[in-house]
Amino acid sequence: MPTAVRVAKRVFDLMGAGIGLALVAPLFPLISLLIYIDSPGPVLLRQRRAGRLRGDAKEPGFEEFAMYKFRTMVPDAERHTGPVLSSDGDPRVTRVGHVLRKTRIDELPQLWNVLRGEMSLIGPRPERPERQVNLSMAIPFFEERMRGVKPGITGLAQVSLDYAGRTREDSELRPLEATLVNPFQLDYGEEDGQPAEAEADGMRLKLLYDLIYVASMERFSSFARLDLTIALRTPLVMLRGLGR
Repeated sequence: MPTAVRVAKRVFDLMGAGIGLALVAPLFPLISLLIYIDSPGPVLLRQRRAGRLRGDAKEPGFEEFAMYKFRTMVPDAERHTGPVLSSDGDPRVTRVGHVLRKTRIDELPQLWNVLRGEMSLIGPRPERPERQVNLSMAIPFFEERMRGVKPGITGLAQVSLDYAGRTREDSELRPLEATLVNPFQLDYGEEDGQPAEAEADGMRLKLLYDLIYVASMERFSSFARLDLTIALRTPLVMLRGLGR
């Protein structure tokens, strides 16, 4: 990553996170109260996430950090199952949590992670360390989406796909989605009357967009243009509720 890109990105992160926290922090008590009334328990979650990829191809390693977000599920939702990826209609998601996820408001506490230098405003979304390892083994080059790049609150995949990682109706990739998601055309049977899929399949489209973003950072002009586009599109995604 060129020095100009690295410096500009950090300056943008500090300014954006500082202004963002100043604007939204007054809303945090109200959001916290709504979460607690709907589902008594902690209002903030602190989860371990995998950050930048360090090292070489023989001995890669991810920086781990504690990521903050508003709780959107019932307390101790993973007590009996361990970390499980949420799905459409997940009964663990609360009523308030559904709204927070749909508008991406649950991610706002991560502005603090940005100020601390653990995350960036824009970048690939961070995965849990154990899931990052599993996906890296299942999807070729999956780990490269994080090489030398901080994870972000929003990113190209988040403004281009829905919350579940699927293309939108107006996407140019919609006709190719089936091939991109399940390139080997494997049959996983059915689950609840719908075609089942492997966990990795839901990440292949996101990986495509993440790699495009990482590649854009090799030149200042392409980085600045794409970051500005993502920054402008993110509020629209939140307001239109294009998440799940």
